[in-house]
Amino acid sequence: MSYAPPVVADPLLKELMKPDHEPAWTPPDDSEEQPRQVRRILKLFRPYRGRLLVVGLLVGASSLVSVATPFLLKAILDTAIPQGRTGLLTLLALGMILSAVLSSVFGVLQTLISTTVGQRVMHDLRTAVYGRLQRMSLAFFTRTRTGEVQSRIANDIGGMQATVTSTATSLVSNFTSVVATIIAMLALDWRLTVVSLLLLPAFVWISRRVGDERRKITTQRQKQMAAMAATVTESLSVSGILLGRTMGRAESLTKSFAEESDRLVDLEVRSNMAGRWRMAVITIVMAAMPAVIYWTAGLALHLGGPEVSIGTIVAFVSLQQGLFRPAVSLLGTGVQIQTSLALFQRIFEYLDLPVDITERERPLRLDPVKGEVRFEGVEFRYDGKGSPVLDGIDLTVPAGGSLAIVGPTGAGKSTLGYLVPRLYDVTGGRVTLDGVDVRDLDFDTLARAVGVVSQETYLFHASVADNLRFAKPDATDEELHAAARAAQIHEHIAALPDGYDTVVGERGHRFSGGEKQRLAIARTILRDPPVLILDEATSALDTRTERAVQEAIDALSANRTTLTIAHRLSTVRGADQIVVLDAGRAVERGTHEELLELDGRYAALVRRDAQLEPTR
Repeated sequence: MSYAPPVVADPLLKELMKPDHEPAWTPPDDSEEQPRQVRRILKLFRPYRGRLLVVGLLVGASSLVSVATPFLLKAILDTAIPQGRTGLLTLLALGMILSAVLSSVFGVLQTLISTTVGQRVMHDLRTAVYGRLQRMSLAFFTRTRTGEVQSRIANDIGGMQATVTSTATSLVSNFTSVVATIIAMLALDWRLTVVSLLLLPAFVWISRRVGDERRKITTQRQKQMAAMAATVTESLSVSGILLGRTMGRAESLTKSFAEESDRLVDLEVRSNMAGRWRMAVITIVMAAMPAVIYWTAGLALHLGGPEVSIGTIVAFVSLQQGLFRPAVSLLGTGVQIQTSLALFQRIFEYLDLPVDITERERPLRLDPVKGEVRFEGVEFRYDGKGSPVLDGIDLTVPAGGSLAIVGPTGAGKSTLGYLVPRLYDVTGGRVTLDGVDVRDLDFDTLARAVGVVSQETYLFHASVADNLRFAKPDATDEELHAAARAAQIHEHIAALPDGYDTVVGERGHRFSGGEKQRLAIARTILRDPPVLILDEATSALDTRTERAVQEAIDALSANRTTLTIAHRLSTVRGADQIVVLDAGRAVERGTHEELLELDGRYAALVRRDAQLEPTR
């Protein structure tokens, strides 16, 4: 036994997962939360600040080039054409063409870099959320719909694509353009500049109101999308289709989905139309401003004010249009950022989820693992509250020994077995492996030491070989075949048209229940764990298939510490020790013969099985 080096998370993922406040399920007040969210969003871009600096330089250069064009136009109208200076006219015209070329080149480079940065940020977010979820306990997934989890990763992060890929650059670009244009307008005529800017504060206020409105609607929309995703995941899976068809509920499910979709339609329309009329008024006013400038200049000249040249007016209007375009875009960007805050909040909620099963700062590593398992005064309550599911469990399974756990439904049998690989953590007492509390061991030791074969066999939509190699990625074909032979499934696989390259189908539905169980057993044999948890691995099988699977299990259990959670007692008679659980407490223990002689709970269960045997 030795100390394992501390596990150091990827610095970027560690930074992404680190909140600015203590994780909490209840979102704080918006006025307090938004500044924190903005700081966390800015942290996402910190690893790419070098590339963002290049984008900033390109934005600045593009803005300066764009601002130069109106001045070139002024010189053409006021000097080159009236004075007939064709050489100057040619240079100025070439300057305008060069300005357009440079602006376009800078824009393409700027888009390339900013899009790359944005996609990397999205990748970091997806990876951080996925990594966080991989660290969550089994209890989290039992109370969370699968579609909800998928929606957070797909819809919420996907919905932020425009924000993280273009909004930041658009913000910098438009802000730089606005500042540069205002300076240029002031240089041309400060009086016309004042007229042009009178309404901007009102426009900013309107855009903020629109942003707040869209953010609230977006939160509702994303929740509705998550609900739809959960409905699709559950009802359009193979199991969902089978249930819907056999229960005659296909039409009802379609109607329910249509209602969910209809609610999403309403939210989408509201989201797109929120503030649309107010923003349309802004656009109309800005489009009318050139006429106001022409009218102001003409009126000033008529009233004897200072003369403004035609070139100055045309250049000023050109600058004004150059101002309004980024100004409107800037206001729209503000609205987009407000909307995206709702998406970021949903992502940060997952990144801030408290992880209740973690490694110690300096976890222990066992090598080799002998396999002795002890339960010492074990108590377990879901979420640490309510009545105990397990209470006062004291058991010892020596290395290479076997323990069978039996009892009525809800007695806590599976929960007890799941405490060994730390799918749950005890809320009282401790579980030890070779005398070491499993909470002190590193995750790698537990993964190598404890294998689980459950009634709910899960196979990926991949080939048989890929499913087996999930336990041991570097396994050779010979090792796959040997494991399959031990599980008594090799001949069946070899007889398939594509052999081990056969795709098993969604959740393995191309195989029968017994075949899937034997594939799961072969997968566990390949991993070769010294401790084995068998969670009612044959309870869903018919008697003939059960015998075949049981033979495979016997091969798997040889020379391993085995904890068998059983409903059918025929599978546990040979166990070194049998414990009977009832309401979370161990009420009987002993060998098969000892418990029959006791004539208690176990004997009653055996008689029940004997009565059911002819009906199987």
